[in-house]
Amino acid sequence: LAAPRREIKNRFKNFLRTYVDSKGNNLYYRLIQDMCSLNKSSFEVNFNILASECYVLAYFLPEAPTEVLQILDEAAKEVVLNLFPNYERITKEIHVRICDLPLQEEIRSLRQIHLNQMVRIEGVVSAITPILPQLFMVKFDCTKCGFILGPFYQNQEKEVNPGTCPECQSQGPFAINQELTLYKNYQRLVLQESPSKVSAGRLPRSKDVILTGDLCDKCKPGDEIEITGVYSNQYDSSLNTKQGFPVFTTVIVANHVLRNDAKAETERLTDEDIKTILALSKDENIGERIIASMAPSVYGHDDIKRALALSLFGGVTKNPGEKHKVRGDINVLLCGDPGTAKSQFLKYIQNIAPRAVFSTGQGASAVGLTAYVARSPVSKEWTLEAGALVLADKGVCLIDEFDKMNDQDRTSIHEAMEQQSISISKAGIVTSLQARCAVIAAANPIGGRYDNSMTFSENVDLTEPILSRFDILCVVKDNADMVIDENLARFVVASHMRSHPKSKEADIEHMAKIESELANASSLAHIEKIPQDILRKYILYAKEKIQPKLHQMDQEKVAKVYSELRRESMCTGSVPITVRHIESMLRMAEANAKMHLREFVTEDDINMAIRVTLEAFVATQKHSVTKAMKRTFKSYLSYKKDNNELLLHLLNNLSKEAAIYMRNRYGSSEDVVEIDEKDLAEKARSINIQNLQPFLNSDMFKAFNYSYDNKRKLIHRRL
Repeated sequence: LAAPRREIKNRFKNFLRTYVDSKGNNLYYRLIQDMCSLNKSSFEVNFNILASECYVLAYFLPEAPTEVLQILDEAAKEVVLNLFPNYERITKEIHVRICDLPLQEEIRSLRQIHLNQMVRIEGVVSAITPILPQLFMVKFDCTKCGFILGPFYQNQEKEVNPGTCPECQSQGPFAINQELTLYKNYQRLVLQESPSKVSAGRLPRSKDVILTGDLCDKCKPGDEIEITGVYSNQYDSSLNTKQGFPVFTTVIVANHVLRNDAKAETERLTDEDIKTILALSKDENIGERIIASMAPSVYGHDDIKRALALSLFGGVTKNPGEKHKVRGDINVLLCGDPGTAKSQFLKYIQNIAPRAVFSTGQGASAVGLTAYVARSPVSKEWTLEAGALVLADKGVCLIDEFDKMNDQDRTSIHEAMEQQSISISKAGIVTSLQARCAVIAAANPIGGRYDNSMTFSENVDLTEPILSRFDILCVVKDNADMVIDENLARFVVASHMRSHPKSKEADIEHMAKIESELANASSLAHIEKIPQDILRKYILYAKEKIQPKLHQMDQEKVAKVYSELRRESMCTGSVPITVRHIESMLRMAEANAKMHLREFVTEDDINMAIRVTLEAFVATQKHSVTKAMKRTFKSYLSYKKDNNELLLHLLNNLSKEAAIYMRNRYGSSEDVVEIDEKDLAEKARSINIQNLQPFLNSDMFKAFNYSYDNKRKLIHRRL
């Protein structure tokens, strides 16, 4: 009908011209200007805004989408041509993309009632065809008299047949006129339900989606996307011969595609988000705050949190003149006793990292991690399928149970971890794929528990080439300590109470109270945490926008530390120190600068990187060597550490020695251990701390059950 068409068109044009948002900006003029400046052919219209302004249009749109969208496209084109009269040279068509449809359907809940209506579904792209040209407007040549018939507009359902030639009345045959016929891009993808949405024991269902025009190649296999489109049916003769009566295949003709991944999220960062991020980076404690916010449901393990934070931010990839590539990603290996939250850390990273692929050592083979060759079901040719490391490109690949992998499978990761590419020559395909990802792996020691009397390489069943490819080795030892264990138990109980589905306000307050009580026991607990969604945006922003430069750095210091490390590693024969460790120090310094959103790497960043490298190196030594080594590197190791924390560490060691001495001497374990203040003062002088008074009066001192007797100059600890 002409009249309703005209009315819909005029109302929509009026809406585009006059709608103003809460700040008084003309929203759609700005969107159209952005679209034209990028030479695109479509812009988004928010359904909720449309419904609040023109509710009649919003009522028609989901019920008769194909017709209404056609009218909206024409109206949008007229508005664009009013603003930019010559825009028709760039694109013949302007499309309106409807986003934020309020109702979201599941793929398995689409029924006959949804036919020819607008639906919004989400899922994972499992397969995608190449882009093919689709007939849009056809003209035919009559082979007998040469007359050009047409134009005929092609629709989704069936072929156009011209019938007879108006010039010579012949019945054909007709040939398609190649020059005057118009085509448009066409692509089909298979959308599968996301694994998390499928109810237990069911197989995920899938639907075909048709993309046309500028929607083609918006996504690739493995992406999580959300599609708004028209649910329509197609007549399919092959189904009818199979079923014996008319059945239709259903497809979704997409109108709007939304990708849920990092790159798209960075583009979607609003100005307010960026303001919040920049305001956060001005805080001088931002590094500590980020580390305190990593995996907030895990108590302690500050060194691991720091390593994971550095790995998430990553260094800067250097590739001068495309000749020699130096990787920027930081690889981390967590190794240690069972029950120390290693897999929890990996699961946390999987949720917070912009792009993460998780696999386990037992379930991953060499080809599953790199790439494999498979026969394509459509073309019957050999094609390459990407494995976990390739899918994690520009993200993080997490491997749990790293020690359970076969040696042959583990060697396939060597190239990916250092050169960051995967070379393949199978079934006539010779190629190299990019795998620019950070690898974070978790492993158990031989025999389950970590033995302090042996070096790291004796504890772990991993070869030296693969160990040297990890920048940070974190050893997690499960030591018994009454105070820490008690704090941990209280934290876990409170955390369980808070996370319960029926938890009340009181439980959340209880958790906050316990966290504040435990604040004295660890250096990071009293720091204010960053909310997870802001932290995620902060990581995204830092990774995409910040590339810190190495500038006027202290080269002597790095060289000196490296030569000392080489000497120590040759003597003790634990982890091999190679040139890679210099590179990894620089990478960590860059990552630390990224954490503070700095343009240049400063002295602080270098010191921090040296401290992390040395902490990792000292932790991998035998128990007998550790003390001597801590003495050698004491100036570097105490960087940015709280004096109280260092003194507490010394005092804990003294009280352990005193307790062991009492037990061996008197046979019974005493309740109270006495330590002479002179012993502590002597140890403190070795790390350049002269005044013990602030420590003896601190909350941290009392939190660990210590008390100070001023008259006798003794420190007591209740056990």
